[in-house]
Amino acid sequence: MTQPIRWLQDEIADRMLQKLDIVKLDAKDVLVIPDFSGKHFSSFAKRFPKARIHSITEEGLSSFQLWRTKVFANWRSCLRTSRTNSMADYLNTGKFDLPDHSVDLVFSDLLLQDLADPKYFLQECWRVLREGGLIAFSYLGPDTGKELRPLQAPSFQFKNLLSPWDMHDMGDALMAERFSDPVMDMELLTLDYEKPALLMADVQALKLANPTANTEHEIADLPQKLTLEVVYGHAWALGKYLAKAEDSVAYIDVNQIGRKTRQYPA
Repeated sequence: MTQPIRWLQDEIADRMLQKLDIVKLDAKDVLVIPDFSGKHFSSFAKRFPKARIHSITEEGLSSFQLWRTKVFANWRSCLRTSRTNSMADYLNTGKFDLPDHSVDLVFSDLLLQDLADPKYFLQECWRVLREGGLIAFSYLGPDTGKELRPLQAPSFQFKNLLSPWDMHDMGDALMAERFSDPVMDMELLTLDYEKPALLMADVQALKLANPTANTEHEIADLPQKLTLEVVYGHAWALGKYLAKAEDSVAYIDVNQIGRKTRQYPA
């Protein structure tokens, strides 16, 4: 996301936190990807007051801006050791700079639609989550911007989201990557516009097209609204020490088998 649409991330983050109200999770370490400043952070800090917040920061966001937001939200979090990396680093490597089994919650807000194959993101989340940890996410679904598809102009070409997964695709992918009890839901939001220039700015921020200054003049019937399909989901990391099931049989790593020893009197 870019600055013009940052308010949307903030709004969706708040909605994600409301959906987590029914979830009982004592999170000591949280990974936020992408991390960005916003009003939601006060709610986040209140929900997880003792957690270390590890960040993969949104592009275009200064570390000072994010640090200042966190100080105002919860100064105690700034006294705890945490890791911060950039989104560019993650996109280049496909890896989080975190050890295996090191976080209790991965909180991802409006990212997955910009990944070519979210399967690899899920695999990396599985790696860093502790046993009993939670992944919570939101992303834009394939009906986003459906009003733009019929438009035709030399300066305007509609682009599908990089990842066109709907909530059923994501639910299947979570199960395939061994996550448990996935919960998926979706809502349609409608943005109304008074000026074509505002519509085009959001279209570009959402990466649905790269309009030029001439676009609004070349298309006489520009829509005055934009539909966003927002998909929400969460799932648990359970049974992490079981090998991946084959033919409906799960295999236990021998190193995870504990053995009690009996002591005999001398």
